[in-house]
Amino acid sequence: MEPKKILLHDDELPKQWYNISADIKMNPPLGPDGKPISPESLAPVFPMNLIEQEVSTQRWIDIPDEVKKVLLMWRPTPLVRAYQLEKALGTPAKIFFKNESVSPPGSHKPNTAVPQAYYNKIFGIKRIVTETGAGQWGSALSFACSQFGLECKIFMVRVSFDQKPYRKSLMNVWGGKCIASPSNETKTGRDVLEKDPNCPGSLGIAISEAIEATISDTTGSTRYSLGSVLNHVLLHQTIIGLEAKKQLEIIGEYPDVIIGCAGGGSNFAGLAFPFVLDKVNGKQIAIYPVEPQGCPTLTKGPFVYDHGDTAGYTPLLPMFSLGHTFMPPPFHAGGLRYHGMAPTVSQLADEGLIHPLAVSQLDAYEAGILAARTEGIIPAPETNHAIAAVIAEAQKAKEEGKAKTILFNWSGHGFLDLAAYDKYFSKELKNVLMSESELLAATKICESYPKPLRLKNR
Repeated sequence: MEPKKILLHDDELPKQWYNISADIKMNPPLGPDGKPISPESLAPVFPMNLIEQEVSTQRWIDIPDEVKKVLLMWRPTPLVRAYQLEKALGTPAKIFFKNESVSPPGSHKPNTAVPQAYYNKIFGIKRIVTETGAGQWGSALSFACSQFGLECKIFMVRVSFDQKPYRKSLMNVWGGKCIASPSNETKTGRDVLEKDPNCPGSLGIAISEAIEATISDTTGSTRYSLGSVLNHVLLHQTIIGLEAKKQLEIIGEYPDVIIGCAGGGSNFAGLAFPFVLDKVNGKQIAIYPVEPQGCPTLTKGPFVYDHGDTAGYTPLLPMFSLGHTFMPPPFHAGGLRYHGMAPTVSQLADEGLIHPLAVSQLDAYEAGILAARTEGIIPAPETNHAIAAVIAEAQKAKEEGKAKTILFNWSGHGFLDLAAYDKYFSKELKNVLMSESELLAATKICESYPKPLRLKNR
């Protein structure tokens, strides 16, 4: 009998992260003057040890022992063969998923939350401030801070704050303080609420509030933490793909197709980047980041220099963007409601090394329910988007009669997202599309932004 789960022993936990910045050319982040920023300019926001990782071009970076000790609470995570889903689809494709839902907060997010908390701790920081969309990042950072004795404050996008009350409970259990964004605690929040008291919020606004709260602390004991987008965040997530490579080697498999949902880019990059290295070196792999049609950053946004937050506190980053003032509609995948995309993911998409897809909300939930009824785990709404693309790829393999190997990231469980599933079953959940007029307005705003150089890495 072929194995259902491919497992690694504790001593097989990767000892290093893979840094894709060693293998691709990138446009630098820019300051307000349009010139590349120095690492020192980020010091009020991040500890210098993380800034060093952010700008590093070293291919392999050691994982500290203290970080590995915490990661071993749930890592290495299982690689699972989705036999039941394959059977339901009648496909000749082999479907594997990396089960990141087994972490304490139930998602991939602590893969970077733990090292970020550690590096802040050894730098002498006492308090970390962040934002969160659906609450998985806020939960993960609260958990990580509890492991290293740090305070944690989280600005949570208001629509998710209201939709997902038990995410707040998770944060509270681990000692985090969760605040709905936009809030009255920052000038950014007050300005937004003055214009729209019922604003549902966005990740861009929440990021602005978190950065403002960080830099307003004159004691120097507070730093900001981000759960996606930046290079050091995606670096930490590559432990997913590195484990998956080892697990596939055990059974003599290699993927033809790699799929992950994409909001800011962290879980997709975590699985895909170690395989992108192979593709840059000539391997033939189809790699798909999957986003919602309601926030089609990669599939319809332009490649520009833009701020990562609404208020413009961050440097200008080279990324696909719908404009930092874009307000995504309140669909039920809060982790994918972000106007931009990680610069490294954006660079790969611009070059055609990866091929973005967008799926509708109803198709995503239909796919997630089939996966739950076959493989048993209720997926997070974000993960549903990846599963929808997996099903489409498996059906394509059936039509072509090709036995492809598909690998995807099950980025989190949906146990705290059941209200959204209830809305699906009661027919209250609708497709959320970005209209042509909204897209035109967004791209017109972006026309005035600086344009990155068109680089090629192969």
